[in-house]
Amino acid sequence: MYALGDHSVNVALSSLSLVFFTFLVTVAGLQPWLAGVIAWLARLVDAVTDPLMGRLSDVTTWSAGRRRPYFLLGMLPLGLGFAAMWTTPFVSQAGMFVWYLTIYVGLALAMTVLSVPYMALIPEMTVGYDDRTSLNTWRSAAAVVGTMVAAAFFQFAEALGGGSAGYGRAGLLIAIWIVLPWPFVYAVSFEPPRRNTPRPTPFGSSIGSLLRHRTYLRLCGIYLGGRIAMDLLGLAIPLFIAVWLGRSADVTWTLLVMLVVVIASLPLWLRFAKRREKHGVLAVGSLWFAGCLVVVFFVEPTWPRFVMFAIAGAIGVGYAVVDLFPWSMLGEVIDEDELISEDRREGVYNGVFTFIRKVGGATAYLCGGVALSLAGYDSQASVQPDSAIWAIRLLATAVPALCVLATFAGIVGYPITRARHREIQAEVEARRADPREA
Repeated sequence: MYALGDHSVNVALSSLSLVFFTFLVTVAGLQPWLAGVIAWLARLVDAVTDPLMGRLSDVTTWSAGRRRPYFLLGMLPLGLGFAAMWTTPFVSQAGMFVWYLTIYVGLALAMTVLSVPYMALIPEMTVGYDDRTSLNTWRSAAAVVGTMVAAAFFQFAEALGGGSAGYGRAGLLIAIWIVLPWPFVYAVSFEPPRRNTPRPTPFGSSIGSLLRHRTYLRLCGIYLGGRIAMDLLGLAIPLFIAVWLGRSADVTWTLLVMLVVVIASLPLWLRFAKRREKHGVLAVGSLWFAGCLVVVFFVEPTWPRFVMFAIAGAIGVGYAVVDLFPWSMLGEVIDEDELISEDRREGVYNGVFTFIRKVGGATAYLCGGVALSLAGYDSQASVQPDSAIWAIRLLATAVPALCVLATFAGIVGYPITRARHREIQAEVEARRADPREA
């Protein structure tokens, strides 16, 4: 039930990465580069609000808890913002740009109010090295189901009339869907007794201490590379299948095959990780993910449909690892921070991580949108120039593969192992028992 919270948020996030770009350039008629700029401008707001929300949830003193009350505060704005995203009240480029930017920022703020406290609760409700992987596996599975809902958005829109009206109706129905879980998430979640009183540290100082935490910076780099790769894949694969392969009807089915395999492989990866280091498992999964993306580059329109479905399933095996393990590793980094700072700051750590989750999608939008515009992609044309097709093929394969491989700079020699985490926990517990220890 707790995992449904990330299901809700991921329906919204995945709709932005999988569907919204296509909606803007093919239904609303916005220029691709403007669609990319919208996402990045919204992320400039997130750069402040996500860490700030984390810090706010760290120091909140409400009787109902530090973090849980925000679930009830953010759920209705989330639904309203999501429903508004799929309306088309303007036809001019300037009008559309201002409208979608405003709604995008509002939706991003609602997701911040919900997702940052939500993710910050995970290292509080679970303290063990493997327990965190287990809870994050449930959360990741529910999130992937959210991505499946987003992947089916195209089908929903067509079934509800197609065009701008169909997208508007589909957006409204899904908006109701993503609001419904939050009262249940609130009911089943819990907050342990506060271990210490948060220090009145200025927000800027808190961010500065994060920037000096080398392990956290390494993990942020690992996660950012993987997120850009996954969001580029989400942006470009629908175009790859529809434009290069000429199989528009296969877009939803290909994405669903990949995501079903993601869910099916999560328990296997969890079992594999029980006796291994998390960063080692992440390295194996990343290599598999990158290798599969390279294979996709060579897919030709004449190949049988089942080949693309099979490759999509293989991609899902690696996708599961790249998506899951950085979040699972975050709890140990927060424990290390408590050893260093003598404070528990789950909120601000998860706030910055949530910002990275979003900035990955924004970077994919910006790079993809600019590249497609420069390559001559025309949303109104039935046939695209060769330069645009090459751009689509590279954005769906080689570019995300390189992003994943770049994360090895942080994975190799990662310092928090299973044994090191036990040492950190022992030192922290000793200091709690006797503050003079450490």
